[in-house]
Amino acid sequence: MERPQSVSMQDVAAEAGVSAQTVSRVANGGKAVKKETRQRVEEAMAKLGYRPNAAARALKHGRFQNIGVVLFDMTSYGNSRILNAIAEAAQLQGYAVTVQHIVKGNGHTLQSAVERMRQLPVDGVIIVLQEYIDDFNTYEPDKELPVAIIAEEPAAHCPTVDADNYGCAKTAVEYLLERGHRTVYHIAGPVISRAAHIRQQGWQDTLRRSGIAVPPLYRGDWNADSGYQAGLALANEPDCTAVYAANDQMAYGAILGLRAAGRRVPEDVSVMGVDDSLVGMVPRLGLTTMRMPFAEIGRQAFDMIIRQCEGGFVPANTRRTIETTLIERASVS
Repeated sequence: MERPQSVSMQDVAAEAGVSAQTVSRVANGGKAVKKETRQRVEEAMAKLGYRPNAAARALKHGRFQNIGVVLFDMTSYGNSRILNAIAEAAQLQGYAVTVQHIVKGNGHTLQSAVERMRQLPVDGVIIVLQEYIDDFNTYEPDKELPVAIIAEEPAAHCPTVDADNYGCAKTAVEYLLERGHRTVYHIAGPVISRAAHIRQQGWQDTLRRSGIAVPPLYRGDWNADSGYQAGLALANEPDCTAVYAANDQMAYGAILGLRAAGRRVPEDVSVMGVDDSLVGMVPRLGLTTMRMPFAEIGRQAFDMIIRQCEGGFVPANTRRTIETTLIERASVS
């Protein structure tokens, strides 16, 4: 079976009745083309199945118009919202997005993740970093492939952006204490999670600053079942009248566990979550939560990387933290 011949720029030019130079301008996003001419060229491209050559564009413009995104989890609510925001921002700027999924727990480093991206036609890389990784403070990107990291802590050699996870915990705990609760129990996320660790630290520090002894920690795995088991156990804590869970799934599971054990929510125990991810999924949702700015995180990460790709300067120690928002509903009294 013969391979079909590739469609050339000259073929498109003949079909559209224009010059090859005009086809090149349209293919490369040039502005100096009349609307009617651009439409005719694009219709010819679609009819003939012409695809602009990425390598040729890169040779001409010095870039591929493509951003790489590295994810350790493609299924979580937060990561999917971040990725969607990056893709939307990229589309508005005429860029594409290439995604690499890195399997958790395989000893990966920033260096190895970027090296995998380096083999692809990308101009810069955004790393959505959820885990603790060995070379976070030692990795040094080169000038040929800029990197931006989504992580709350500042990195030594890369700009970072993330939600204010520490401030999120502080606000949640203070809100519960202001409602008259003497202490606040916490259902933390997995040990390996950076966000879970920071939210846990914020919970502990806020209680200590208020002169309150930190109660026993309950740990989950982000899923509702782990929250349910924590809720069953928390029902046996005599001084437990308020619970702050590190995400909404565990908070919702905790409510079901508390109720199954005979405790009323919010009359006996107030419960708060983080992320506001259950809206539209759980009917008549009454969960008070801290809304995470996932879309804004994605947009700002793209802004950081596109500036560098297009010749701008973003200091390596740049750190942006975006505030979370308290959403009051019916699970706190």
